[in-house]
Amino acid sequence: MDEDLFSLGGDAPAPRTLSDRNVDHRAPLAVRMRPRTLEEIVGQHAALEPGSPLRRLVSTDDSRTAPSSVILWGPPGTGKTTLAYVVAQSGDREFVEVSAVLAGVKDIRDVVDQARSRLRTVGRETVLFVDEVHRFSKSQQDALLPSVENRWVTLVAATTENPYFSVISPLLSRSIVLTLEPLAREDLDTLVDRALTDERGLGGAVTLTGDAREALLRLGGGDARKILTSLEAAAAAALMKESKEIDAATLSQAVNRAALRYDRGGDQHYDVTSAFIKSMRGSDVDASLHYLARMIEAGEDPRFIARRVVIAASEEVGMADPAALQVAVSAMQAVQMLGMPEGRIPLAQAVVHIATAPKSNASYKALDAAIADVRAGKGQGVPAHLRDAHYSGAKKLGHGVEYQYAHDAPHAVVAQQYAPDDLVGTRYYHPKGHGHEEVTSRRVEALRRILDQAPPPPGAGA
Repeated sequence: MDEDLFSLGGDAPAPRTLSDRNVDHRAPLAVRMRPRTLEEIVGQHAALEPGSPLRRLVSTDDSRTAPSSVILWGPPGTGKTTLAYVVAQSGDREFVEVSAVLAGVKDIRDVVDQARSRLRTVGRETVLFVDEVHRFSKSQQDALLPSVENRWVTLVAATTENPYFSVISPLLSRSIVLTLEPLAREDLDTLVDRALTDERGLGGAVTLTGDAREALLRLGGGDARKILTSLEAAAAAALMKESKEIDAATLSQAVNRAALRYDRGGDQHYDVTSAFIKSMRGSDVDASLHYLARMIEAGEDPRFIARRVVIAASEEVGMADPAALQVAVSAMQAVQMLGMPEGRIPLAQAVVHIATAPKSNASYKALDAAIADVRAGKGQGVPAHLRDAHYSGAKKLGHGVEYQYAHDAPHAVVAQQYAPDDLVGTRYYHPKGHGHEEVTSRRVEALRRILDQAPPPPGAGA
């Protein structure tokens, strides 16, 4: 949140209303350029189309036809806070904002009590904006339910995380979830042009070269707030050099790292991880390295990355290249010994090895099939000749009788029954014939031909 925004909780100051938030040129550029009406908002056409919940919140005078609770879900810088402000300014509504980081249950109840009193005494509705609602605990979210149920407040909540995972079901069922999409290139161009020329913004004090604009949008990662913050920093750097032009060099001096859309506890964590694994599986080494880079730059735990690489070595490559697992385990150990940033080097080696290796999931598919049979109750007793015969009296029970030691046979293979009686002839492992598994496949078939000649074990059929 912006530094000038209030928060509730602890010794924080009392909540301020929208009328207290007059924008001046001391405020950050992103705050000064915040749209004041729906017409000034760029992008989010689906969320703002006629008849949409947000449109009804803004345009209707009949609270019976407007939604009582809206959850805005989208990446940073897509306009969640701005939309809440625009809703608040429509009609004669009080605007109260709480931060889920600082507010407690008592703070929420105080806000609701004031809203009820305001509604009862002067008939004025309250818009309660909860930023980062996913950070509320279950009890804090529970405290919102009566006010939403009885329309004591109009709740507008914002979250960057999937609300279906982070918001309690009773609150979800009383809310309309609106998904905000990343802003398109033309929308971001509009924002930049407006910030450069509008009197609320830079007022024509500087211009932006084409190369600098491309770099600015790339560095912003689709985050409008980040783009405006970077533009403000670059403008200050240019003016300090007594220049009215922001070029790529000036921008790079002011902003040296792209904004990464990656939340280690949210959707981006799972989405990028999924893309990382699927890219290695799909043998796209370049995409695999891209997602590796995104995780590293976002500060993902390198041990987590290493574990995913080890899993991929067996799950995706398996016996098609047994060395992949050795490389992956070595990379994990190296990361633990080296730490970062040096640990990125063995990680890169392991990712390249796995992405470019022949692929086979036959090994773990075979185990899953065997597990399914075990869970289904298949697999009778262990054949007597394979049972433990190291204790007194075991041979009297027939344990180990006529067992043939494999190393005494040619090629160390003996044609005797190993599987339980009801699983004789069952095939779990089906080599795919890729890479090293082509050799394994031929050997497996030869071994099975020998083993299939095994006579019934002693006592079978008795």
